[in-house]
Amino acid sequence: MIGPSPQSVSAAVGAQAAAEGRVVVYFRRMCLFCERLRLSLGARRSEVVWVDIWADPEAAAYVRSVNGGDETVPTVVIGGQPHTNPSPAVVKRALATP
Repeated sequence: MIGPSPQSVSAAVGAQAAAEGRVVVYFRRMCLFCERLRLSLGARRSEVVWVDIWADPEAAAYVRSVNGGDETVPTVVIGGQPHTNPSPAVVKRALATP
């Protein structure tokens, strides 16, 4: 079951967070893969910066730019590098790394 969407920030805030080394997840509401990731992160999901591509056209443009024109989500930025639909384990490892 899909729960409430996480609190979303703008694409500009997401880009700044990625530049600071934080994990940034570009998502959209009603996406089962995004929901799987959110639920898998458990309490650590609050450590992630969430950017809703349906709420911010710049966020959607960024996701298209790193996914060959597709709006594939979740697109997760880890260490400044985008990862298209990574496994939750990859994101958890990134959160565990200082």
